[in-house]
Amino acid sequence: MATPNAHPVCRFPVPKLEDLPADIREQIEAVEEKSGFIPNVFIALARRPDEFRAFFAYHDALMEKPGNLTKAEREMIVVATSAANQCQYCVIAHGAILRIRAKNPLIAEQIAANYRKADITPRQRSMLDFAMKVAQKSYEIGEGDFAELGKHGLAEEDAWDIAAISAFFGMSNRMANVMSMRTNDEFYMLGR
Repeated sequence: MATPNAHPVCRFPVPKLEDLPADIREQIEAVEEKSGFIPNVFIALARRPDEFRAFFAYHDALMEKPGNLTKAEREMIVVATSAANQCQYCVIAHGAILRIRAKNPLIAEQIAANYRKADITPRQRSMLDFAMKVAQKSYEIGEGDFAELGKHGLAEEDAWDIAAISAFFGMSNRMANVMSMRTNDEFYMLGR
């Protein structure tokens, strides 16, 4: 097992916590208090404060709001699309969050490897089919895709949420890969 701090957070320089603007430092400290560690994405993105604020504002707007999609289902979208985008950071970090939110220690690996074989409901499969199409072939989205979601009780607003999560994490996956962002060791055992 790697020793703490044996690897850099990412390929770009990261700021020291004490050098960050107060609002960002307070947000990071709140996350650390809640989780017991600082996820590397916070430190990596903090190097650009305006982008940090915009990123986490949109992240929270998508992932923390109430709605027809559960928080676990939102994490399923992240894990499935991040696996398709080969984003190690997001698969592992959001896989941990998914295990916790779904109260299922197996679900993240099942979805990351092949969501079509995972122990999920037909509704969730439809949701992930749509999310993957957004991630890989959004130009092919048509009325039939919305109709398929509707068969499973997923409305227009749900389609928007699925698409927005898939698209947002497509950007996040690409940046994490470019940055060579390292996953915190703590994520590997969460929810097991």
